[in-house]
Amino acid sequence: MAEQAITGWRKWMIGIGEQCVFFGRFFRNIFAGGFEWSEFVRQCYEIGYRSLMLVGITSFIMGFVLILQLRPSLVSLGAASMLPKTLAVSFVREMGPVITAIICAGKIASSIGAELGSMKVTEQIDAMEVSGANPIQYLVVTRIIAASLMVPLLSIIGDVIGLTGGFLALNINDSISFTLYFQKCIGSLDFSDFLPAVIKTIFFGFAIGFVGCYKGYNSNKGTESVGIAANSAVVTASLWIFVIDAIAVQITSFLFYK
Repeated sequence: MAEQAITGWRKWMIGIGEQCVFFGRFFRNIFAGGFEWSEFVRQCYEIGYRSLMLVGITSFIMGFVLILQLRPSLVSLGAASMLPKTLAVSFVREMGPVITAIICAGKIASSIGAELGSMKVTEQIDAMEVSGANPIQYLVVTRIIAASLMVPLLSIIGDVIGLTGGFLALNINDSISFTLYFQKCIGSLDFSDFLPAVIKTIFFGFAIGFVGCYKGYNSNKGTESVGIAANSAVVTASLWIFVIDAIAVQITSFLFYK
């Protein structure tokens, strides 16, 4: 058992070292000449636009369900008028960014891991290196930067759709106008609610893109490794999202919510 623990610890440390080297290669290629703008735009379309429907449906349902769950408790306390404010603060600060990130981890990290893993297995990446192309700049930099930009945008759109779902759920049992509902939602939010949420979604997007690229780019030979890379990318990216969120909550609580 001791030997297994030592072996596992050694593999874990080697993995951390390889990820640091991979991050260094990514960082160096950000500032290298010849940025692949066409591939970057394509990745923004694939990561952002093609994920919009899934993020929108999920956010709408979560906003709808959250109002239905909150209403009995707040009504029993005589605070039914606080429903829009409660939903807005909880959704913008925490629910929206985390839900969007988890959805993107399942969709984006797995697709990037599978795509780069299949390219690794079929030796397309090796062919790019032999031909003089820069696979890190073309395949990795564009995907990580696109994910870092698109996940915050998806989170903002998801917040709006989630609040819209809450409006419809609130009108099942009560009656409130669309204008008054969103006035209460917006009035309950401060800049300190919005800014930390956007900043941490940038880190969420970076983690999703980086993990997906690392797992796919460093997958082993064989078709089985493609599935392993995709599955590992989803699990690892999801864990990183929760770790980043826990750190972000502590920082924002200290700086903004004293």
